[in-house]
Amino acid sequence: MTTLSLPKDKKYNNVINIIAVAIPLVVAILLNPRIPKVELGEWTKALPHINGLINSLTTISLLAGYYFIKKKNIAAHRQAMTVSFILGSLFLVSYVLYHLSNESTPFGGEGLIRPIYYVLLVSHITLSIGVVWFVLRAIYFAMSNQIDLHKKAVKWAFPIWLYVSITGVIVYLMISPYYN
Repeated sequence: MTTLSLPKDKKYNNVINIIAVAIPLVVAILLNPRIPKVELGEWTKALPHINGLINSLTTISLLAGYYFIKKKNIAAHRQAMTVSFILGSLFLVSYVLYHLSNESTPFGGEGLIRPIYYVLLVSHITLSIGVVWFVLRAIYFAMSNQIDLHKKAVKWAFPIWLYVSITGVIVYLMISPYYN
């Protein structure tokens, strides 16, 4: 299997930093209730359900990648992590399209479930912002064959990304009864 090999270059660090800041900024702008929504059609109402599926598949592919690297199967690990990255990218596009065209859905749960939902949601959102930087660095270090730096980045990227994907599914399941 041939792989793309990136050079060791400081400009990639700058690109990673810019992307890691730009993504949360764009998402925050889209979530601003004063920004008018764009009419993209009824099909966008299905996107939260697709996002729940994408997060579920991301969790599986992340765990598969972890399993493969523990078995020292680098090729399978690389494939699983590539799938995880593609799924994460698809999730981001789908999430942006949904919030570009639909109002945020309020959580309707009451009692103890309400604070549990918001703790999960806030931790999910907060960590999803930070994990982008770690994931991009982990990918760059792997692709530039800086394996020691890749391992250091993954010590943070993997558990945070796994938490974000799992809590994404949980939050989706908790709010899904309230989607129109």
